[in-house]
Amino acid sequence: MGRLKQKGKAGAAKAYVTRSTAVKKLQCSLADFRRLCILKGIFPREPRHKKKANKGSTAPTSFYYAKDIVYLAHEPVLNKLREHKAFAKKISRALGRGDWTIAKNLEDNKPTYHLDHIIKERYPTFIDAVRDIDDALCMIFLFASLPSNDRVSPSLIANCSRLAAEWQLYTMHSRSLRKVFLSIKGIYYQAEIVDQDVTWLVPYQFTQNIPTDVDVRVMLTFLELYQTQLGFVFFKLYTDAGLVYPPALDANRDETGAGIGAFSIQTAENDIAPLPKLENSTKKASTKEVRQAIKNITAESSSTAQDVNMDSVDVGNTTEIDEEFIPHTSAADVNLTMLPTLQSLSAVPKFALTSLFSSYTFFLSRETSRPVFEFLVRSFGGRVGWPASSGSGSPIAETDDSITHVIIDRPVVAKLEESPEEKERRRRRKYVQPQWVVDCINAGKILLEGLYAQGVTLPPHLSPFGDKPGAYDPTVGVSQLEDTSVEEVPDSEGEPVSEDDSKDGATNASGVVSISTNDPESLRAAELAAEAAGVEYGAFEQEIQRLQKQQKQTEKFVDCDEEDMGKMLLSNKKRKLYERMKYGEKKRAAERENLVNKRKKIVGEKGRKVQS
Repeated sequence: MGRLKQKGKAGAAKAYVTRSTAVKKLQCSLADFRRLCILKGIFPREPRHKKKANKGSTAPTSFYYAKDIVYLAHEPVLNKLREHKAFAKKISRALGRGDWTIAKNLEDNKPTYHLDHIIKERYPTFIDAVRDIDDALCMIFLFASLPSNDRVSPSLIANCSRLAAEWQLYTMHSRSLRKVFLSIKGIYYQAEIVDQDVTWLVPYQFTQNIPTDVDVRVMLTFLELYQTQLGFVFFKLYTDAGLVYPPALDANRDETGAGIGAFSIQTAENDIAPLPKLENSTKKASTKEVRQAIKNITAESSSTAQDVNMDSVDVGNTTEIDEEFIPHTSAADVNLTMLPTLQSLSAVPKFALTSLFSSYTFFLSRETSRPVFEFLVRSFGGRVGWPASSGSGSPIAETDDSITHVIIDRPVVAKLEESPEEKERRRRRKYVQPQWVVDCINAGKILLEGLYAQGVTLPPHLSPFGDKPGAYDPTVGVSQLEDTSVEEVPDSEGEPVSEDDSKDGATNASGVVSISTNDPESLRAAELAAEAAGVEYGAFEQEIQRLQKQQKQTEKFVDCDEEDMGKMLLSNKKRKLYERMKYGEKKRAAERENLVNKRKKIVGEKGRKVQS
C-alpha cells in the first residue's frame, strides 16, 4: 500500500507560504520583512491555484516561495535588524531611567550592517551590475534634486549629488554618451558602458516637493541598495580607466556653485615598490601569481636577467592574459563567431561622433541650464563657458574670440547702443537655441544653425529611442508610411475612385500580361502593355494596388491557417505566451496606424490651406 498523502504537506501548499506565515517564521516586523525582500530581490509570486496554495482558503493574500523564505532566514542583515530591535529597547529604557552614560555608550556601539555581500550575490559579474544600473541612476538623480526634510536627510542628498557628479565625470571622460531626449518628464540620456546601453532620466532643475502620499521608506530602502551598487560599479569603471576613485572635491569651488567643475579627475600612478628580500617576506603568493611570474621570467630571460617580485605582480597584465582566448575551430564549426571579451571590447574603436563638438567653443547664456549643456558639450569634446551668474569656474570669458556658438533661449531684442567690437563679435558667432545641441547629438552630425537661430520656430524634437522594427518614423514621407493596399484610391483630381471603376479602366492591362506584383520585370512588362493599349497610368496603378491587396489577403488567410495549426501543437503555457506576443504586436500596429492617419489628416489640412 502506498504512502498516504497528507493535506497541506505537498504540492502548492508546500511550495508557497503566505506573507503572514513568512513574517512569523522570520520573527521580524512587517517593515523589516519588506526591507529584506527589497535588498535580496525577493518578490511575491502568483501560484497557479491560489486555493490549493492557501490550504483551501480563498482569502486574498500575498504568496512567496518557501525556498526564498528559508534563504532569508540565513541572511546576516536579519541578525543585524534583530540586534537593532534589542538596541532600541535598551536605549529607550536607559533614557527613561535617566542613565545618560549608558545611553551614550549604547549610541556609540549602535549596530550597523553592510550590503557588500548582497551586491556580490545579486551581481556575480561586472557586466550584470552594469546592465542593472538604469534604475539606480534614475533614483540617484531624483534624490539629488529633492529638498531635505525630516524624512530625507541632507547627508543622503549630498551623497546622491556626489554619486551623480561622479557618473557624469566618467561619462564625459570616456565619451560614452550616445543619445539625448528632452521630454516632459525630464531629460533622457543613453550611454554605452562596456558595450551595454545604459539609459537614465534626470529631472529638470525646478523646485521639487516630496508628496505626502508617497511612502519614502520604500524608496529609501531601494536607495540604500543602489548607493552600494553604484559604489562598486564606479570603482571598477574608474580603476579600469586608470583614474583615482573617488575623484577629489574642491570644497571652495563647490560652495561657489562650480558643480561638476568642483571635482578633479586624477590619473592613478602605479609606482613600483622596492624589491623586498624573499627570505624575509612572510606573504604567500597565490598560484595565479606564481604562474604569471614564471611566464615573465621565461619572456625576459632571453633579453635581460631581472629579479621578479612575487609580492608586486602586475594585476593588470594578469587580467589581460586571462582574457586572451584563442579559438580552435573544428571541422563542423566552419562559421564560428568569436565571443566578445573585455580585451576585445576595449580594442574596438570609438564612434566618430564622440568628437562632434571638438572644434567648437560654446558660451551658455544665463537663461539656459548650465549643468545640462555643460555635460552635453563636454561629453562630445567641446569647450564651454558660462557667465558668473550661473556659477564660478568658467574657463572661457564672454569676450573670448574663440567662441563659435552662443546657446541662447530668449527672443531677439535689438540693442540701441552697440560698439563696433560687439557688432563684429556678434557677426562672427552663431546664436542657436538649446535644441540644436541635442538634435546634433542624435543626428550624429552638425546640423544647419539657421533652423535653430534665435527667435525662430524650432523644428519638432523627435525621440531617438523609437528605433524598434515596424515603429512609426516621423521622418519618413506620408507616401512611404501608408500601406499600398487601399480600399479607395484618389485620382489625380483628389476624388475617390472605387475598385469597380478602376477595374473597368485597367481590364485591358491585366488581360494583356499576367501581372506578378512581387516581380519588377513583370510589373514593367504590364505597364508597357497597358500603355500600348491606351490605358491611363492612374487606372493602371489602381489595378496594381487592387491585385496587391488581394495577394496580401490570400497570404494572410494562408498564414492564419498555418498559425492555427501551429498553436494546436503548443502547450497551454506557451500558447498563452504566444497570444500575448501577438496582442502586443497588434497593439503597436494599431498605434502606428493611428499616428499615420493623424499625420495624413494634418498634411491634408495644410494642403487645403495652401490651395485656398
